[in-house]
Amino acid sequence: MRILFVEDDARTADYVSRGFTEAGHVADVLSDGRDALMHGMNERFDVMVIDRMLPGLDGLSLVKALRASGNTTPVLFLTAVGGVDDRVDGLEAGGDDYLVKPFAFSELLARLNALARRPPPTAEKTKLQVADLEIDLIRHACRRGGIAIDLLPREFALLTYLMQNENRVLTRTMLLERVWDFHFDPQTSVVETHISRLRAKIDKPFAKPLLHTIRSTGYSIHA
Repeated sequence: MRILFVEDDARTADYVSRGFTEAGHVADVLSDGRDALMHGMNERFDVMVIDRMLPGLDGLSLVKALRASGNTTPVLFLTAVGGVDDRVDGLEAGGDDYLVKPFAFSELLARLNALARRPPPTAEKTKLQVADLEIDLIRHACRRGGIAIDLLPREFALLTYLMQNENRVLTRTMLLERVWDFHFDPQTSVVETHISRLRAKIDKPFAKPLLHTIRSTGYSIHA
């Protein structure tokens, strides 16, 4: 593997890079986040190992910038910051794995081998379709049977999530977290209200319903 290793601690950088060499891999070692961003954008790597705390540009910002540029190289965060929220931040920034210091080099290498074996990500769909219902994620347009349907932003987000999970049952909690970003129960009927509005627009004017209520479980969209 060709590895981009970004670590500002000299002892750790030396130890890990020697391990990579002994294992037959080639590692480009950098200590500054800004230098790493330019190097990562201009060179091709199989995997990247990036510390969270870096001079110039922190690890999270570095990975976000790489992802924004279209770089999909697998990234493993290697850091002393190991709280649950910190790991979540790393993954949401675009990281693929997270290893907390101190660590065993054998585990680091095994995780990198696993990341390198992953198939490349496919391009995200910009159009979704269930039966004769279609949405265009770029234009924020919805049509059923060729007829345009006007959806409010939250209705569009709800329908998008349902269609991305065609044939799956989505619970009320899943919808609250994904569509409304609520990580608690607001004790309101916001989900039920929006499902009802959505059903009135995409189902009631047409012969065959697509949006189904699964009693005591949640909702599903399917033909």
